Amino acid sequence: MKYNFDEIIPRRNTHSCKWDSATNEHVLPLWVADMDFRTAPPIIEALERRVRHGVFGYTKVPQAYFDAVDGWFGRRHNFAFRKEWTLYTTGVVSALSAIIKALTVPGEQVIIQTPVYNCFFSSIRNNGCDIVANQLVYKNGTYSIDFDDLAEKASDPRAKLFLLCSPHNPVGRVWSREELTRIGNICIENNVTVVSDEIHCDFIFAGHRHIPFVSINDEFLSRSVTCTAPTKTFNLAGLKVANIHASDETIRKKIDRALNINEVCEISPFAVDALIAAYNESEDWLDKLKTYLIGNYHYLKDFFEKHLPQFPVLPLEATYLVWVDCSALHLSSAAIAEILLEKENLWINAGTMYGAGGENFIRLNIACPRALLAEALDKIKSVMG
Repeated sequence: MKYNFDEIIPRRNTHSCKWDSATNEHVLPLWVADMDFRTAPPIIEALERRVRHGVFGYTKVPQAYFDAVDGWFGRRHNFAFRKEWTLYTTGVVSALSAIIKALTVPGEQVIIQTPVYNCFFSSIRNNGCDIVANQLVYKNGTYSIDFDDLAEKASDPRAKLFLLCSPHNPVGRVWSREELTRIGNICIENNVTVVSDEIHCDFIFAGHRHIPFVSINDEFLSRSVTCTAPTKTFNLAGLKVANIHASDETIRKKIDRALNINEVCEISPFAVDALIAAYNESEDWLDKLKTYLIGNYHYLKDFFEKHLPQFPVLPLEATYLVWVDCSALHLSSAAIAEILLEKENLWINAGTMYGAGGENFIRLNIACPRALLAEALDKIKSVMG
């Protein structure tokens, strides 16, 4: 096997947020979106070369960095982000906070589609803005968008930004061209800027395709901002690197200023070298990883259908985060998470942390060796079966 995704790599006592945050050393973590796989060999080799150089001073981001970004998105997603549109920063959450600071004033509104990535909430609140939820509609085992509600909320003159999670975390949806177009048209009609978080765009599974929001038409390109990063794709979150793409010069200058105000306008030499190696040399690793991940999903889904059929597992169109409907238990998702942790030392995410619509759901991170996933599923069966 070229890449051994079954290898269990010990992560305890490595300052791992995922593995070392629990006080009990026996806790099995399936919570934070952090993979338990060793990253692609070309990335490791690039970082080793940088370490051997031995000097780690302030970094000038080279043309090769932007070429790697452009090449990756051109090949993988049929849309290349130009260097002149791109600002680098330490992470997508840092990016979102800077964008909100740049494009709103306190008291204005930011629309989100709940249940959604929990850091959206803190980024909005930390900038003094009000959260407006366009809650996703859960019906027949999947999610759709309430466009009438979105249009109503976007029409409020205080609404300035719409945070799009594409693909969506935690519900695993890949938005279609039609859905994205309707979102964009509603926002443009109401002078609301779309900010598209596309950090999970490389984990799209068979039958679906990621469509960058900006690729739909020139008006969407000029009236939106896109956030991307190699960190989820290649398990590099600790290296702190992301990119903000804004084709409109006025918008981009405002964001650049906010990045400097927030002091998140520099990245490390390790981040630069890792991104270049990831985007230029690591596609094969990613393709093999995606095959392994969808295998994990099918393993989990089959397990639930056999042992826990009362808890529907939602379709996984994208990401490695599985959303499970636990409403049959008639317990809050927070209570379910607490019971799993206390009784079986299993740490999962309660759906309530993702806002309205997240109650009765749990989120499971399946980006781990299958043996660990099997162990976790046995723990879930012990409590919920």
